[in-house]
Amino acid sequence: MHTVQSIDERRQNVAALISPTRKSELGQFMTSSRIAGFMAGMFSNLQGRNIRLLDAGAGIGSLTAAFVQRAAEDRPASLSLSAWEIDPLMRGHLLETLDGCRQLLEKSGTQAIVEIHPEDFILDACRHVGHMQPPRFSHAVLNPPYRKLSSNSTHRRMLRTVDIETSNFYTAFVALSMLMLESGGELVAITPRSFCNGTYFKPFRKMLFQLAALRRVHVFESRDHAFRGDEVLQENIIFHLVKGARQGEIVLSSSSDASFSDLTEKMVSFANIVGVDDEDRIIHLPTESEESGLDDLMLRFPFFLADLGIGVSTGPVVDFRMKAHLRDSVSEGSVPLIYCLNFTDGFVSYPKPSKKQCALTANEETAKWLMPSGHYVLVRRLSSKEEKRRLVPAVFDPTRVPGRNIGFENHLNVFHEGKQGLPPFIARGLAVYLGSTFADKWFRRFSGHTQVNAGDLRALRYPSRATLESWGRNVGDRLPLQMAIDAMVEG
Repeated sequence: MHTVQSIDERRQNVAALISPTRKSELGQFMTSSRIAGFMAGMFSNLQGRNIRLLDAGAGIGSLTAAFVQRAAEDRPASLSLSAWEIDPLMRGHLLETLDGCRQLLEKSGTQAIVEIHPEDFILDACRHVGHMQPPRFSHAVLNPPYRKLSSNSTHRRMLRTVDIETSNFYTAFVALSMLMLESGGELVAITPRSFCNGTYFKPFRKMLFQLAALRRVHVFESRDHAFRGDEVLQENIIFHLVKGARQGEIVLSSSSDASFSDLTEKMVSFANIVGVDDEDRIIHLPTESEESGLDDLMLRFPFFLADLGIGVSTGPVVDFRMKAHLRDSVSEGSVPLIYCLNFTDGFVSYPKPSKKQCALTANEETAKWLMPSGHYVLVRRLSSKEEKRRLVPAVFDPTRVPGRNIGFENHLNVFHEGKQGLPPFIARGLAVYLGSTFADKWFRRFSGHTQVNAGDLRALRYPSRATLESWGRNVGDRLPLQMAIDAMVEG
């Protein structure tokens, strides 16, 4: 069998041949041998067993190779390898890898069967599950493709025939693999952690916990290290599931990158990962050592936004769809259009020098996209991977930006009260809370991507209106320095 080093060399050589466009189309990023070996180590003892392994989106076979190297040490009775790979370029290398796997197993005394399926995994698996065929696999190891599923695509329609509702290829691969596992079957996968929260992934999370027990989760604390060089902006996690098992404590581990040189582990109760009363089944991953104190502090903040009578929604103005109504500056018959660029010292500053057209004509066509002037809290929807903070708030103060109506651009989240402004001190206190280190760390427990969506902000818990108001009364012309914000929140 090829050595780990030779497989990594082939992986790098193949990756160099794939254009960024093709890589984006496939949504596939190949696994390094170090990560593959770590994943193989999560499976339970394989000794004496009849193993039937599923590897969907197998690439050149790095995950299967790592699993086989692990299995050769445990000496299972037999090992059947089934790999799905739709890309012809990958399949040639996959065949080479699997042939090496077969030779290694036979040399160690394990009967081996190897199959490569060139079909589309989602369509093929949906047909298999839809025909009520019995589960075929005892184990699954996955690095599935990372790209969105169009709501009217053939893939989405086929998934609905087997009661899977999801918006991304990677969650579809995991869900189908779980359905194809026998009771007691194990699955280990590396995916983005975006499924841990958000409305779109709620059906997937519910299905996951109905079918299986979560045994282990590993978090990469650096956003771009799991697939370095591939421009993957989401944080990745590795997780281990056992189908039909009883849920117990979870091993939660973390490392800064894929070298695992600073690996830490701890046992965590499931209730600390998924709240007992949380109908959305949001997955929290408290990996930082100081976060034990976050749990105690969060007990002081028991409210959701709905409890406070506060709403949050995406800024309604999509500027590229309203080009005919955009203006360079406010004049009679137009209103300010607020962008992220208008954030200054925790408040909205308008106007600011910019190449963007920062005004919008107010007429019958634009009226439904405008909001009445008032105090609002804005939070940026996108952060770059270099930024230290995910939550970046600013107060919109109507005394600083004149006008009866305001346009908020689509890259903003807007906190409001019934589509109207908030009381001034509550708006300022809310911005203090959202700007705190505490809120940012709590947010990171369940959100691992660059976007901050309205649904994510609803999933946070908040202090009472009275507390927000008291904090807001201490805010002057700018939000206080970070240490002062944190002292206010934690004090």
